[in-house]
Amino acid sequence: MSTVILTGLPVPGSPLTDGLRSLGFDVRPAAGPEETAAVLAGVPADQRVAVVDSAFVGHVHALRLALTDPRFDACAVTGAFAVQPAARAALDKAAALPVEGDGPYADRLAAAVEAAGTTVQHPELGTLVATVPTTDAERAAADAAVAAVDDEAVRLRTAVKSRDGFFTTFFISPYSRYIARWCARRGLTPNQVTTASLITALIAAGCAATGERGGYIAAGVLLLVSFVLDCTDGQLARYSLQYSTMGAWLDATFDRAKEYSFYAGLALGAARNGDDVWALALGAMILMTCRHVVDFAFNEANHDATANTSPTAALSDKLDSVGWTVWVRRMIILPIGERWAMIAVLTAATTPRIVFYALLIGCAFGALYTTAGRVLRSLTRRARRTDRAARALADLADSGPVAELAGRVVGRMAPGAGIAAAVIGSVALLWTAWAYEFGARQVIVAAAFYAVLAGAAVARPLKGALDWLVPPVFRAAEYTTVLILAAKADVPGALPAAFGLVAAVAYHHYDTVYRIRGGSGAPPRWLVWTIGGHDGRVLLTAVLAAVLATRAADFPVALTALAVFVALVVLVESIRFWVSSGAPAVHDEGEPA
Repeated sequence: MSTVILTGLPVPGSPLTDGLRSLGFDVRPAAGPEETAAVLAGVPADQRVAVVDSAFVGHVHALRLALTDPRFDACAVTGAFAVQPAARAALDKAAALPVEGDGPYADRLAAAVEAAGTTVQHPELGTLVATVPTTDAERAAADAAVAAVDDEAVRLRTAVKSRDGFFTTFFISPYSRYIARWCARRGLTPNQVTTASLITALIAAGCAATGERGGYIAAGVLLLVSFVLDCTDGQLARYSLQYSTMGAWLDATFDRAKEYSFYAGLALGAARNGDDVWALALGAMILMTCRHVVDFAFNEANHDATANTSPTAALSDKLDSVGWTVWVRRMIILPIGERWAMIAVLTAATTPRIVFYALLIGCAFGALYTTAGRVLRSLTRRARRTDRAARALADLADSGPVAELAGRVVGRMAPGAGIAAAVIGSVALLWTAWAYEFGARQVIVAAAFYAVLAGAAVARPLKGALDWLVPPVFRAAEYTTVLILAAKADVPGALPAAFGLVAAVAYHHYDTVYRIRGGSGAPPRWLVWTIGGHDGRVLLTAVLAAVLATRAADFPVALTALAVFVALVVLVESIRFWVSSGAPAVHDEGEPA
């Protein structure tokens, strides 16, 4: 139960108490600051507690934003201030201070808490009203302002992401927001909707796996339904402020699970008709994952950089001021809405091979476009990156024991190698894997060389202009090596096993990203070392290929065993973390992936 302390003399006819109770608060009155401190002392420290001025006039949704958002330890609007247990001590100290200054007591408490070092979130209200009038005339004007704005309409509008793709904005959100409201009024949670979206996508993948035209048509329709639900869960979270740690984990992982499961379904369906497209499916998954790592690494490297200016960025901002260019630039990168719509239509109307060709071409163009722009920004930008950003990039690199040991030795001889070492090692590895036959000892040598240069790349803080490319280069090298070796094995089951291994490792990398984005840091080192790091997995895969060179039929079994091991270790630790009390209640508000 949450508690709100209503300070000051009650205002006759005010709907404030009913509004607070509708938000789930137990309302306790307090005549003044001294009595507020006494009431506060009686509220358990493990509860959310709020202080609201009894003269407050505003929309209920303004109070909802200030008092119920679980993402922030402390949050305030004019006349209302709330804290979660993590900030309770700061509130108690502020309430014990002598009463000084003018204005609503809730505002003075919020200022004192913020001055003491606790961050207080001040949500954007837009047209919503939140004020504490001091005269009858001001109160009448505030009441009129409240009546002039439909807070339910504002709530529906703000349930939609501020930045979204063209397809989502114009073909999904106009009605999915109402589905979100319908769900909220029936007590459904975002996690339940997310789970429904996953189940729908898995059924779609099963339909695609039938290999029949009717199954393909059903798969396309169900994939679009899954995407509608995928949009609805986020809109429901924003509509009702139901953010949670479990929701953060589900939101962070299910989109990829749905899409990559559908790839597997298409590959299975094609195989039923004698067309082996597993290499294309794995290639599409590799391309998408590397593209996402580019996005994450670039943002982590630059979001807190100082002197962060660039002529390229200025040109991009100028283009964004012209309406039609905004939508064109969002569409050509093939974000999730456009991508899933394309996959759904092509699945229903064509063949899996055509779906993957279109996906690879479209996503490759989008990846080249965004990466080229970011490279230009980085080369023309005068930015000083922080230690926190360098640490995040090192964590995203996912270095194992082999690379770390090599970094301690070789890194001293090649300081600041960064992206150059990563590219040289990766190119040498991929060329060797491609040029030599399956099981060649030269691939083991190249994998060892790659591990050494991987250690040199991260031996010093990644603060160079292009060092944000180090993690995606490592992802491309590891995943593509697995693809090449599986294709070279040329035995049944090798490519599906490679698909499973890359999927398990990719989950670990996405998990790392969302932990960092939530401010919780990377997974523990023991986990990274247990699954080998990218360098250890590459070396192990090369060794397995060499050992099984004369028994290539056993290579899929080895890849499957490795995939199961990685998946079990990573999933157990990931689930433990995301359901723990220390996990962040985050929600993706940015450009769709």
